[in-house]
Amino acid sequence: MRATAAVLLVLCLLTISHAWDCREVVNIKNLMQIDAGLGQVVATDTSQIPYYLVGDKWIRMPGYLKHITVGPAGIWGVNKDYAIYKYVAGNWVQAAGLLKQLDAGGDQFVVGANMDDTPYCLTSSATVGYKGPGSPLPWTGLPGAVKYYSCGPFGCWAVNKNDDIFLMSLNQDCQNKGWSHIDGKLSMIEVATDGSVFGVNSAGSVYTRDGITASKPEGTGWSNIPMGMLMGHVTYDLGRLWVVSKSAVTMVCTH
Repeated sequence: MRATAAVLLVLCLLTISHAWDCREVVNIKNLMQIDAGLGQVVATDTSQIPYYLVGDKWIRMPGYLKHITVGPAGIWGVNKDYAIYKYVAGNWVQAAGLLKQLDAGGDQFVVGANMDDTPYCLTSSATVGYKGPGSPLPWTGLPGAVKYYSCGPFGCWAVNKNDDIFLMSLNQDCQNKGWSHIDGKLSMIEVATDGSVFGVNSAGSVYTRDGITASKPEGTGWSNIPMGMLMGHVTYDLGRLWVVSKSAVTMVCTH
C-alpha cells in the first residue's frame, strides 16, 4: 500500500508540474520492453512472454521473446537465442538470421542489430512477402556498429555501445548514405510512425528530439521529459508515450 501511495504521489506531481500527464498501467506487470506503431502496442515481460494490447486488455501471444516490434513492416520479434520471427496469421514463423534487436517502424522494411552490433536491413519486398522458410530473406549489412536501431518516416536512428547517437537515411531497398552523428547520449532510442523520436539514457532519464521535419530529419535539440523514476524503455504512437521503468513499472503518458 505504501509503494502504491508513493507511485500515486509521483503521478500527481507529474500531472501538476509537467506538460505530460502520466498514469501507471495497472493491468500488466513486469514488462521489460514495449513497442507501439500504427495504433498497435506489443510488449514482452521479464519472463519473455509477448503480449498484444487489445483495447485495455493485454492478450498473451504464443512463444517467448526478449524483444518485439510492430509497425508498417508487421510484427517481428527475437528470442533469447537471437532467432528471428515474423508474426503471420496468428503464429510465429522463424526467419533466417540472428539478431538481438530489430525494428518494424520503417516504410515496410525491417532493421536490426546482431550480437556483434552489426546493423542489418531487410528490403520492403522481402519483409512484406515473407511467409515462411521458402521466402527469400536477403539481409543487407550496413556500415558502422550499433546496439539499438529504430526507423520512422524521416530516417533511422541508432545508438552504439558508447551511447553515441546516429541518424541514417534509408530507403525501402536498404540504400543509404551512411551515418550522421547527432549530439547527446542515449542507451536506447525509438522512432514513432509519425517521425517523433524518444530515448532513454543510462541514468534512466527520458528525452525527445525537437524540431524534426521531413526537411530537417535531424531535428534541433533534445528536451527532457521528467518521469520521477528511473526508466529503461520508451515508445510512442498516436499521442501516447509508453514508458517502462527499470523496476518494471509501466506508465502511459499523454501530452
